[in-house]
Amino acid sequence: MPGKNFLTGTFNRVTIDAKTGTTYTFVLGDGDNELITASNASAQTYSIPTNASVAFPIGTQINIIAIGAGLVTINAVTSGTTTVLSTGAVAAAPVLRAQYSAATLIKAGTDLWYVIGDIS
Repeated sequence: MPGKNFLTGTFNRVTIDAKTGTTYTFVLGDGDNELITASNASAQTYSIPTNASVAFPIGTQINIIAIGAGLVTINAVTSGTTTVLSTGAVAAAPVLRAQYSAATLIKAGTDLWYVIGDIS
């Protein structure tokens, strides 16, 4: 069965974490099997903090989906310290392409994050 852990006999589940503001800085708990739903009619900015502020383990994945009409931009709180790389038009600040677009942020180094998904 898809999603079933055959070692424990349980299903892997994500927790839905609804965000409705226009700005948000990721916290350590966001990488624990969560799906962040970005719901606002206005543009939104979701920021990755420096490793010195929040020490996400390397390999952390943060999932986000835009469910509101406002475009969602992902960037670094401190761009000179934290590097965000993506295929977006602005590699360091990708934008979820449209309503219901989703992306995954993957921590690949101390202050290095990749953003993959439906971005522009």
